[in-house]
Amino acid sequence: MNKSFIITGMTCMGCQNFVKQKIESLENVINAEVSLERGIATINSKKTISENKLSNILGSKYSVKTENNYKDIKNNNSKLKQLQPLILIFIYIITVTFSCAYYFELTPKRGMQIFMGLFFIVFSFFKFLDYKGFPYSFKRYDPIAKIVPFYAEFYPFLETGLGISYLLEYQILISTILTILILSMTTFGVTKTLFQKSQIECACLGTAIKLPMTEATLIENGIMLIMSSLLLLDYIL
Repeated sequence: MNKSFIITGMTCMGCQNFVKQKIESLENVINAEVSLERGIATINSKKTISENKLSNILGSKYSVKTENNYKDIKNNNSKLKQLQPLILIFIYIITVTFSCAYYFELTPKRGMQIFMGLFFIVFSFFKFLDYKGFPYSFKRYDPIAKIVPFYAEFYPFLETGLGISYLLEYQILISTILTILILSMTTFGVTKTLFQKSQIECACLGTAIKLPMTEATLIENGIMLIMSSLLLLDYIL
């Protein structure tokens, strides 16, 4: 008999192999297919394998739910509650931006630069909190990181550099073009993930904060793409 489970906590191929080996070591298990991308383990066994049995053998790092239970939990936990950390961060960034704009009498253009600078600095900070774990999560959905692994390792530094550039008004044109390019690719990867309905975590706040991949990630990237496009148009015109 075949049964599928949602396995959260896998961040790399090593995790996928570990989960597969542990499951296949269980009595009555014929074989197991584990997908890092989708976060799903499909088990072919002679007898039914329970959630508790899987949880015990995999350890506290991994969370195990049947697909039906996962859907129930997901429905019970509102997206607003799941996205609370992201919403709070945006509120703080917006508050600081408007405070600076009011106190220093900034133009709308300069206000956007301050917002984008703070955005990149804050988000890169969370990625550095678990710098070793971030690349594995990022490579699961970013198209460039999948092809060029070093890009995932370099990405937090890239965000920091872009943040400093916007805050100091240094090489804004180059920073704007880079922002459009990298966020367009990431947005493409996020969109593909959402359409595939893969159960993975967003790496926008690193791996220290567990944030589900939802439409909010698209909105977050969309805001930055709109702002950077407006800045680029200002330079062109």
